[in-house]
Amino acid sequence: MDRVIYFDNNATTRPLDAVIEAMVPILRDGYANPSSIHQFGQQTRHRVEVAREQTAALIGASAREIVFTSGGTESINLAIRGVLSASREKRHVITSAVEHSAVRNLCGRLTDEGFAVDVLGVDGSGRLVPNELADRLRPDTALVSVMHANNETGVLFPIARVAAICAERGVPLHVDAVQSVGKLPIDVQACPMTLMSLSGHKFHGPKGTGALYVRRRTRIDAQIVGGSQERELRGGTEHVAGIVGMGVAAEAAERDMAAHAVAVGALRDRLEQRLVTTIGTSVVMGGGAERIYNTTNVAFAGLEAEAILILLSGAGICASSGSACSSGSLEPSHVIAAMGVDPRIGHGAIRFSLSHFNSADEVDEVCRLMPQIVARLESIGSASRG
Repeated sequence: MDRVIYFDNNATTRPLDAVIEAMVPILRDGYANPSSIHQFGQQTRHRVEVAREQTAALIGASAREIVFTSGGTESINLAIRGVLSASREKRHVITSAVEHSAVRNLCGRLTDEGFAVDVLGVDGSGRLVPNELADRLRPDTALVSVMHANNETGVLFPIARVAAICAERGVPLHVDAVQSVGKLPIDVQACPMTLMSLSGHKFHGPKGTGALYVRRRTRIDAQIVGGSQERELRGGTEHVAGIVGMGVAAEAAERDMAAHAVAVGALRDRLEQRLVTTIGTSVVMGGGAERIYNTTNVAFAGLEAEAILILLSGAGICASSGSACSSGSLEPSHVIAAMGVDPRIGHGAIRFSLSHFNSADEVDEVCRLMPQIVARLESIGSASRG
């Protein structure tokens, strides 16, 4: 394919050139085990610790509060399982109805294991109501786990308020910030969350590398047991090249965040406004809520998302029908369902997620093609019904 318009950045992002350039020498020459005590190993250890400082700086943490993992899913599992393992006397967990599958499916497993899991609902715009959380907290609540930015709609949760409620009641809070770290300013010192998950490939770093922020003095047990790596919270030899690449991406994100927010936000708004203006059946999912600036989820009433995505792909345009981890399903996503969206509308929900690598020309090309795609599918539907 000659040209790809990549509007699927919530699934993964293109690595920065600087990230690739930093990783290649590690793979080729800096291959020593960072746990080795010889000079070669300690040089590699130094590179890991520099990346730890870069990652910590992105979220306002100290380096010792960063545990490197293989990505967001492992970080989430370490946070939730780790806290529950360290506080066995408490068997109650609170989460939301619109979490990523990494949290949602894990909480389903916890239910099977005898834990009590309360699921907070959202309103029609996908917003969490903090007062409902306060009402659900119990003396045996071990953990609250909610996301910061929804991966499908971009809707932001009021994390500062949630963190304050949890802190008042002495309940640990885990935040899935995979979609917001590197895009929005986050200061874990100003917001009293206990744990926070992040993933390098969501902010132009490499796949296979992530981190968990663990506030000092938090009780948490390792879930991958092995050596003494990562302060004995995550056994296994570190993925040095990936960690170094993520550190470079973190430093770049911190430096360029404000500029990218303005530029990418303008592109998202241009795309969203033109689609809604030119296609009368289109509806923005979560449009009434505060959202992360790079994401729009537009539903096309009466159509199937799968058919739209196939035609977009044929034109070299990459988009999504929600979380990449749940693709293949013909049912509206659990996020859209939790918002109470009419299934006739929800079936046609398409997520466009942008980055600073995108351009106004690409937005205009998508806006040119989408009315044609919708008209084609509507005509096929009319013919089949006739």
